[in-house]
Amino acid sequence: RRAGNEFLYMMLAEQNVATINGYKDQGGVKKILTACPHCFNTLLNEYPDLGGKYDVVHHTDFLLGLLAEKKLSPKKPVSGKVVFHDSCYLGRYNDVYESPREILRRIPGVVLVEAEMAKNKGLCCGAGGAQMWMEEQNTDRMNVRRTLQLLDTGAKTIASGCPFCMTMLTDGIKSKSLEDEVKQMDVAELLEQSGKFSGDTLPDSNS
Repeated sequence: RRAGNEFLYMMLAEQNVATINGYKDQGGVKKILTACPHCFNTLLNEYPDLGGKYDVVHHTDFLLGLLAEKKLSPKKPVSGKVVFHDSCYLGRYNDVYESPREILRRIPGVVLVEAEMAKNKGLCCGAGGAQMWMEEQNTDRMNVRRTLQLLDTGAKTIASGCPFCMTMLTDGIKSKSLEDEVKQMDVAELLEQSGKFSGDTLPDSNS
């Protein structure tokens, strides 16, 4: 859809809605958990037009809920400066800014720092609008510009909540030959590093 192929989008989306709605005889789909802000935005804001009205939750909101309920309690320190990169479809499109940051704040040892351009003024990683599959016309690549902004904070770990952002920022780090010095990790990966968790209790598949 972002690339302009509305027909293909409609065909795939209608098939997906039909498949998901087809589980009604098994109790129905109550919640959809996404690890991708692009999927989160599409399922939450665009599928309802096709009859797909679901409770859609991004994994950072879900994980923060588990932390708030004490179902997860990070114990092991993960020391160092961490900067969070705001995905466009998580932040500006859906106003989810604090959940990933609050997760990071709850990890022992993490020092959360902010880039100069953050939250609703954050710079795109360069993948949005189907740019991930295009060659840029400019020599100053968007993903490198964003990576340099994040590195200016002095952070040795760039956290994200989007697989597209992760790819673009990882490439940005590699373009500066810093892959041995700077890590790019999903918020969930940083949280996992802080295990073991109290009780190691996760919701069952029916929750």
